[in-house]
Amino acid sequence: MRKHACLAALAGTLAVAATAPVQAELGDYSVWQTMVNLVSPPRPDNPVTAAQRTGPYPLLSNPAGFGDGFRPGAYGEWQTVQLAPQTGAVCGNGSPYKFFVNRVANTRNTIVYMEGGGACWDYASCTGQTGIRGARNPNGIADDYMSLLNPGASLVSPFVTRVSPFESVKTQNWNMVYVPYCTGDIYSGDRVAVYPDPSNANPPLIWHHNGVRNTRAVISWLKDNLPRPTQMLSTGCSAGGAGSLTNYAAARRDLAPDRGYLIDDSGPVFSSPTGGNAASYPSLPLATHIRNVWGLDAAGGPVSYLLANLPTLNTSDLGTLYNALSARFPNDRLGHTHFWKDLNFSSYSYERFYPEIANAPTPAAKEALIHARWDIDTGRLRNTLNGLANFGGYFPQYRALNESHCTTIVDFKNGDVQERSLQLKNFIDSVLDGSGAVLDASEASDAADRAKAFNLLYWTIDQLL
Repeated sequence: MRKHACLAALAGTLAVAATAPVQAELGDYSVWQTMVNLVSPPRPDNPVTAAQRTGPYPLLSNPAGFGDGFRPGAYGEWQTVQLAPQTGAVCGNGSPYKFFVNRVANTRNTIVYMEGGGACWDYASCTGQTGIRGARNPNGIADDYMSLLNPGASLVSPFVTRVSPFESVKTQNWNMVYVPYCTGDIYSGDRVAVYPDPSNANPPLIWHHNGVRNTRAVISWLKDNLPRPTQMLSTGCSAGGAGSLTNYAAARRDLAPDRGYLIDDSGPVFSSPTGGNAASYPSLPLATHIRNVWGLDAAGGPVSYLLANLPTLNTSDLGTLYNALSARFPNDRLGHTHFWKDLNFSSYSYERFYPEIANAPTPAAKEALIHARWDIDTGRLRNTLNGLANFGGYFPQYRALNESHCTTIVDFKNGDVQERSLQLKNFIDSVLDGSGAVLDASEASDAADRAKAFNLLYWTIDQLL
C-alpha cells in the first residue's frame, strides 16, 4: 500500500509539473525539495498560537486523533477534511462541516476558493423550497463532494481545476482549498435562527447561520496542517465572492502570506448606509434584513469583528469594506468583477424586497426593474473602485450563461470589454501578476455580447442548472 501511495503521489506531482511554468514562482520549492516532499510532506510552520485560541472568533483546531480524512502524501487528490464540533464549525442544518484540500509537492502557494450558492433568510429559502431562490446544500456536505460526479464543484472554475481545456492560470499549480457553502449567509453570519413554517404544516426550522465560525475553523486547520503560503489568492463567485471579501482581512492576517491577492467574483457588498433611502441605495432593504437575521450586529458579532480587523470600516455602511481593505493592505492586489446584466445576485438583492418587482406583470418588466436598481448599485461601486489604486473593478456587460452571473465559472471567456479590447484574463493577470494600479474597466453596451454566436457548452450547462 505504501509503494502504491508513493507512486500515486509521484504521478500526481508529475502531472502538475507538466503544466507548470518554466520560470519558478515565488513560493515554489526547488526540484530537490520537491522530491523530498513526495515522501516527507512539508510540516506546518505557522501553527495556531495559544493567544489565537482565545478571544472573539478564536482559531479552534480538530482535537488530536479526530479522523479528518486527510492522507499526507496523496498529492493531486481532493482530500475530505471533516471538522470536529469543538471547532465551532457546522452546516446550516446542524450536520458536520467539511472542506476539501488538494495539495502539490512543489509549492507553498495556496488558493482558498469559497463556493457560491445563493443566500437564505426565512423558512422557504433555507429549506430549499421550490420556486424560491435559496441557498446551496441545505442538507449538508457529502464526503465525495469534489468527485467528477459533482462537476458544479470539482469543475466549477479554472481557478481550481488542475488541467483546464479552456484556461491557464497559475493557481492551477498551487495547493487548492475548496470551502463549500452550506449556511446561507455568504460566509458572514453568526446566529442560530428559528424560522417558523408559514403554513404550520411542519415544525419550525432551526438554522445555523454559522459562516464566520466555519471560515475561522478552516483557517485554523490550514495553519496547523500546511506550510504558510508565500502567495495566497482568496476568491470565489457569488456568495463565495462576498465571503472572500468579508473574511479576507482575518484570513490574510492569520495565514500571513508574503503576497496576498483577492478576487471577488460577483459577490458585491453594495453601499447601504443606515438611515439612507432605498431610492438612492437599492440594496438597503436587503442589507437591513440580513444584518438582523444573520446576527451581524450582535454584541461582539461579525461586524464588530470586521471593525477590529479593519479600523477604517464604517460599520453603518458595509459597502465601505472596499475602502477599508484597500487602506489596510496597501501592498496587496485586490479585485472585484461582475456583469452589468447579472440577473441572479440582483434578483436576490431586490425581488423579495420590492413589491413592484415581485408583482411585475411580465418577466421582461421584472427584469427591467431589477436592472434599474442594479445599475445604481453597480455604478456607485464602480466609482468607488476607480478611486482605489490597489483594488480594481472589472465590469463586462453580459454572458449567455447562468443569468450573466459569475465571470470566472466554467471558463474565463466572454467576459470581454470589447471597446477596450480586454478579456477577463487581462484583469485576472493584473491582479495576480501585474504591477502599478490594478486594472479598472467597464463595458458600456451589451449589444456586441448578445450578438455573439450560440455557445453549445453554455447552453448545455444552463439546462443542467
